[in-house]
Amino acid sequence: MNHKTKNKLIMVILLLLPIAAMVLSFTVGRYAISAGEFLAAVKSVFSAGDDVNNAATVIFQVRLPRILAAMLIGGGLAASGAVLQGLFKNPLVSPDLLGASAGAGFGTAIAILAGLGIAGIQGSAFVWGLGAVAATYTLSKLISRKNQGTLFLILVGIVVSSVFQSLVSLIKYVADPHTKLQTITFWLMGSLNKADLLDVYLMAAVVAACMIPLLLLRYRMNVMSFSDEEAQSMGLDTRKIRVIVILCATLMTSASVSIGGLIGWVGLVIPHVARMLVGSNFKVLLPASFLIGCTYLLLIDDLSRAAVAAEIPLGILTGLIGAPFFIYLIIKGKRGYEQ
Repeated sequence: MNHKTKNKLIMVILLLLPIAAMVLSFTVGRYAISAGEFLAAVKSVFSAGDDVNNAATVIFQVRLPRILAAMLIGGGLAASGAVLQGLFKNPLVSPDLLGASAGAGFGTAIAILAGLGIAGIQGSAFVWGLGAVAATYTLSKLISRKNQGTLFLILVGIVVSSVFQSLVSLIKYVADPHTKLQTITFWLMGSLNKADLLDVYLMAAVVAACMIPLLLLRYRMNVMSFSDEEAQSMGLDTRKIRVIVILCATLMTSASVSIGGLIGWVGLVIPHVARMLVGSNFKVLLPASFLIGCTYLLLIDDLSRAAVAAEIPLGILTGLIGAPFFIYLIIKGKRGYEQ
């Protein structure tokens, strides 16, 4: 089997995995639903005159929004990580490198401290996430030297992230420990228990608006893996492509944090898994990362709400699973290099 045929087969499997995970997720939870009850619930919704049973209510009103939100967030974070790793030519880059996650976390914390509702919290997180990356990009342009724009962008992103993380700590310090501190802490650890269909519609709109241009640019992203001089010699406007990629990755990351909180390691680890399966060609790497991210975060969310009686925050699980796996990837890469 040649490489091209193998990638096609892998992509077909990756397309089927989110569907299988989605069906499984409908049956998993504190209210257990068997396969027969699931089919009966689907039938009760689409059959005229039949009353909608309890299982159908749980499936379509409670679990469906959460399942779709998990898939969109996981896919968005994984795709963001893949394009940023390619843009910066660094496999250690993640979507929060430029400050989007830290800024969105600060927006969440300050909105909770101000007593805003869910819509206000999500809006504040989204706006502050965009603002943090805008600050990173602007400052890097002001202080960068010729041919070192990418390096300064990364360095300024680290500084901006640190500032916003400190501001979040300050808000936690002054927040009421019996009410708002608990809310801030739990929200920032990551959870989808408040996701509804409106969140799904908004996240889907953001993901669609960002994935379409990224997919159109996936061939140019391959060229961007060379130096800027080589890419420019092939007729690419590297500055324009860099702005588009950063903007799309930032939008998806900020939207993800505004809905699900801080969910780490997805955008760092999943692109590596996709690269192991289909290679570094963005023609297949980008959609593969998105599909694996969809399946991964959905399964993590299933584990978070079914493992124990109380829901486990997503950030804890992604860290416990992602960090050891990333160490394994580093060890494997080192052995390969030494051989």
